[in-house]
Amino acid sequence: MAIASVRPAALAGQFYPREERVLRMQITEMLAAALPLEHAITPKAIIVPHAGYIYSGGVAAYAYRTLAAVREQVRRVVVLGPAHRAAVRGFVLPAAQAFSTPLGEVPLSRIDWLMLQARGDVYVDDQPHAQEHCIEVQLPFLQTMLGSFSMVPILVGDASDDSVAEVLEALWGGPETLIVISSDLSHYLPYRQAQWTDRSTVDQVLELRPGISHQQACGATPVNGLLLAAQRRLLKPQLLDLRNSGDTAGDRSRVVGYASLVFSEPEATTHARH
Repeated sequence: MAIASVRPAALAGQFYPREERVLRMQITEMLAAALPLEHAITPKAIIVPHAGYIYSGGVAAYAYRTLAAVREQVRRVVVLGPAHRAAVRGFVLPAAQAFSTPLGEVPLSRIDWLMLQARGDVYVDDQPHAQEHCIEVQLPFLQTMLGSFSMVPILVGDASDDSVAEVLEALWGGPETLIVISSDLSHYLPYRQAQWTDRSTVDQVLELRPGISHQQACGATPVNGLLLAAQRRLLKPQLLDLRNSGDTAGDRSRVVGYASLVFSEPEATTHARH
């Protein structure tokens, strides 16, 4: 049955390639370039950047590569990111019931879409989602690494860390659910200052210590909410990659920071034999 309401790929041809073959090739190359982990890990949540692929795709690939371990399990992906182009209150879901990319359509989890609307701080509005890149750029990676899945795309605006944690808890599920937090780190600092600032931010994340500011990360609110939930769920965070645009595809006078982190449940980490 055709889905009546589909959000089109607004950033294809800008943040990532428009042509399917070229997009698949670029993602394959970025995943291949990401160094493998020394031990196996089963991801429950990841934090990934959301700039154009030439800038941050190679960093994001480190976290997405870990999804190979859960390809046959994950059937629902919860994606939270900041609203860059619209001032929003609380949490915003799209009215559209699927997102399109050059790799196909990803349907929304309608049961979760309906359930979340029982909250007084959740709104349905296509407009903030229409040109927003923070969720869209994650989808081709997810489509590449996972089988068939539905998603819950949430833009986070003026919301408390506790309310983000509540939303995540409501959507937590089991092994079938992956949580993706879309966030870059510092913006437009000189290269060395950005390195120092972003390393400090990552250390704070690794300590599961909320209180990250929007100067440290544009997605600070969803990141802080995840850190609260991670504390309660005893998740184990791990840094996979930390770079900035001065390392990837830009000059070093004003850079944007990117990190790739994975969170696993305590019993889900298994060490490989050496």
